[in-house]
Amino acid sequence: MSELLVEVDPFDIRRALRPPEALRAFNEAGVLAAADVHVAARLMALAGEHDPDVALAAALAVRAPRLGHVYADLATVRDTTVVDVEEPVDIAALPWPDVGGWLERLAASRLLDGPLRLAGTRVYLDRYWREERQIAADLRAFAGEPEDAAAAAARDGADARGAPPVREDVLADGLARLFGPDDEQQRRAADAAVRRRLAVVAGGPGTGKTTTVARIAALLTEQARAADVPPPLVALAAPTGKAAARLEEAVHDEARKLDVADGIRDVLLDLEASTLHRLLGRRRGSHSRFRHHRGNRLPHDVVVVDETSMVSLSLMARLVEAVRPDARLVLVGDPGQLSSIEAGAVLGDIVGPATGEGIVVLDREHRFGGGIASLARAIRAGDADAALEVLRAAPEGVSWIEADPAEGEGLSPIRRRAVDAGRAVFHAARDGDAAGALQALGAFRLLCAYRRGPYGVAAWGPQVEAWLAADVAGFSADERWYAGRPLLVTENDYGLRLYNGDTGVVVLGGDGRTTAAFERRAEVMHVSPSRLEAVDTVHAMTIHKAQGSQFGTAAVLLPDRASRLLTRELLYTAITRAREELILAGTEDAVRAAVARPVARASGLRELLWGT
Repeated sequence: MSELLVEVDPFDIRRALRPPEALRAFNEAGVLAAADVHVAARLMALAGEHDPDVALAAALAVRAPRLGHVYADLATVRDTTVVDVEEPVDIAALPWPDVGGWLERLAASRLLDGPLRLAGTRVYLDRYWREERQIAADLRAFAGEPEDAAAAAARDGADARGAPPVREDVLADGLARLFGPDDEQQRRAADAAVRRRLAVVAGGPGTGKTTTVARIAALLTEQARAADVPPPLVALAAPTGKAAARLEEAVHDEARKLDVADGIRDVLLDLEASTLHRLLGRRRGSHSRFRHHRGNRLPHDVVVVDETSMVSLSLMARLVEAVRPDARLVLVGDPGQLSSIEAGAVLGDIVGPATGEGIVVLDREHRFGGGIASLARAIRAGDADAALEVLRAAPEGVSWIEADPAEGEGLSPIRRRAVDAGRAVFHAARDGDAAGALQALGAFRLLCAYRRGPYGVAAWGPQVEAWLAADVAGFSADERWYAGRPLLVTENDYGLRLYNGDTGVVVLGGDGRTTAAFERRAEVMHVSPSRLEAVDTVHAMTIHKAQGSQFGTAAVLLPDRASRLLTRELLYTAITRAREELILAGTEDAVRAAVARPVARASGLRELLWGT
């Protein structure tokens, strides 16, 4: 068996210590990590189970969520498993059990009494099996009739204080006033959110999702005023602090422009956004238990969640069980973007075939140019030929450097944009112009798929710094808090109102001291560098970190076509970070591989919701 596996490094941290014989070959081949092996062995010991095939099924069930899957399908795992190792591995030649006998032995195992669940050929960890079914049941309940919600609230012992019946005349007037003739999709989304307790507003960047959220809040407030009841208690939330801050700012900006009464506008301007964890009330010392749950529901009448594509299965389960059954839930996001780093692809599963009532997909881009929009459509459609046709045509706003970025050839356009942006940041920061430095910082961003390696931020951040040192007079990065240093916040700091993913610039003050400048609600916030505990230099950023942000120009470095990270969602997310100009560096093979490789997360939620 050792002939078909990679050469084993005894010091490789992925290797389990004294693994059970049944799991050794799979661990050495890179299919199972050390954690998968040790957890499975512990489950076997606790259950008094000794069947080696059951041990392999348990290890695969443990492995699945680590890779973003909700379950492992024993019928297909032999043909679909991939490993991230340099040497080729013949996965099919590993000692896989016969599927029929494997399922029979697993079905008879005592592990199914607790830690594992078997659904057909799918083996789940019990937690994910329960969460998947709970989410489906709760979402179907939200999509039900209002009287069902009242009955559910009564069973909870809660006061069913849902919204009064819709005033059709008030809604018609509001829709006509707040939406123009070109906003038909947004109008349908808002109409659905007013009439239904579950609404989904999906679409790519620049399609009007956030502006629609502000108008939904305005319409619901107008309904309450017409019924002479208090305005609805609205919660704005997002998975990350940065996304929550952007949602709040976007709603406030839109509120100032809306054609609504001052009282309605004031309600919208008073709305505050928070992370989902803060909304639910995370308990100290726990990552999965919250103060609000099925027995202690959230008080809000409306819960709006932005960037829902980033919400994991487990967090969605905690959210939907905490929302009052007679309240409204509005899910907003882009199903084409990267999913949560944890298990599940919840928004994609919910949008599904997009045939459900209350689900509206916005597909008219208002934010970026035609070339970027055309490329985004081709990528989402999985049409590599069309994507390459756009790249070769080089429409306004799109440039393609057909080369492997790791080889460093042909990257002068990226160097030129990086240096121009860095020079503007440095000069403004040196002159004490914090607002100008922040504006220049948002004009350009270099995006990488990896943190480390030849395609990673760790290599390209210093490269940009070296370009600046060579091309910008007076620039020096010898000191830690040098003027013009771009900053990336890596941990939430609620005291400072800085969140993971926020960016800022070190600026020289008139007294010769440096401060860290961040933009907050269209104003500049200054923070002493000594108060910043978790920041990195951000001459380059991972595509994952850039999710939810946009830049004037985005330069994207694609890894080799064999990279496991190179997917359709990664490429789509990367190119839609550009508002005005995209520079894509990568080979034709890399582009084709990305477009042809959608993230295929094993999940049963879509089937539970839609039956397919």
